[in-house]
Amino acid sequence: MDCDNIIYLNGRESNSRCRPSRSLAVLPSTATPRDYGPATPVELLAVPHSFATAAERDSFADIVGCSAALSEVLDQLRIVAPTDSTVLIQGETGTGKELIAHAIHTQSRRRAQPFVKLNCAAIPRELLESEIFGHEKGAFTGAVARRFGRFEAADQGTLFLDEIGDMPLDLQVKMLRVLQDQEFERLGSTNTLRVNVRVVAATNQDLEHLISEKQFRSDLYYRLNVFPLSIPPLRFWRDDIPLLVAHFVNTHAQRMDKRIDKIPSKAMEALLQHDWPGNIRELQNFVERSVILTNGCVLNPPVWELLARRGAAKPNTMEDCEREHILKAVQETNWVIGGPHGAAARLGLPRSTLMYRMQKLAIAAERPLPAPLVWRRVHKSTA
Repeated sequence: MDCDNIIYLNGRESNSRCRPSRSLAVLPSTATPRDYGPATPVELLAVPHSFATAAERDSFADIVGCSAALSEVLDQLRIVAPTDSTVLIQGETGTGKELIAHAIHTQSRRRAQPFVKLNCAAIPRELLESEIFGHEKGAFTGAVARRFGRFEAADQGTLFLDEIGDMPLDLQVKMLRVLQDQEFERLGSTNTLRVNVRVVAATNQDLEHLISEKQFRSDLYYRLNVFPLSIPPLRFWRDDIPLLVAHFVNTHAQRMDKRIDKIPSKAMEALLQHDWPGNIRELQNFVERSVILTNGCVLNPPVWELLARRGAAKPNTMEDCEREHILKAVQETNWVIGGPHGAAARLGLPRSTLMYRMQKLAIAAERPLPAPLVWRRVHKSTA
């Protein structure tokens, strides 16, 4: 058997020369489950090796991956987390913005204080102000008692405002005040309250476009955009898909009392080629469905669903096409950017312009190297 075709999640390496680069065993497409014999003890679990402390490892416990794109996000996270600065996380739906926000909190000085979440799109517009600032008894019909808002609940801690782009314009004015002065009044009260809250906001919308459409206040945008953090979509860091698949298989298989440690190579290839418009959330749901459909130790994903969606997929956006074009050029020049034979010359761009476009499109400026992995062994006795 070609050792390059199999990488182990559960079990021992059959050949010491095989360098594990994924965390899920991949079966050659010609193999069948019975070719591999009984399940072996769980003893290999891949986690990134870039965590400096045990506290940081715990903070990043739910963040899976070691690609260059994800590493860049985590590097920015480490820089801003110890400060009290407002962070604006931007990314497509399903990219894990809440996980990043929680990691910012747990890496900050406020880690022992509350982490309070509010989805601005999930609360009816007429109730959102009360949810944020609280209300006094009798402030409106149905207000039968005083209620603390999310800002009070998050005092000394962190308030995560998800889907900030859906906040009504009239409420944005009050939000601007509390961000600037850290003070507000409950609905129905004239008593000004002061709080000490760090705000982390997130959106999957283009706030600058909303500003041009008069749907978002520019002054609030500039107040939120102290430290922007862009989360690339999953199609820009496909190298982490095997790690994510292994993580989700373990999670759901344990919950369903199943043992799954292999996947056909053609199935993994289909997962790697799919664009995942729903990003990590879509991948997680797909893997859970695959675990439900699996009997035995070989994952049985419904790859025909992915092929059907690919056939009906819309064309790539201009940004996607630009990214693919630039990525192809830097790969063909062996990641040399400047010089007469570099990617900038090949694309007919100044080096500084190309570097700017690469940063904006979440393309690493250097050849991405495989992140070192720590392999933690958990021995279980075999039957």
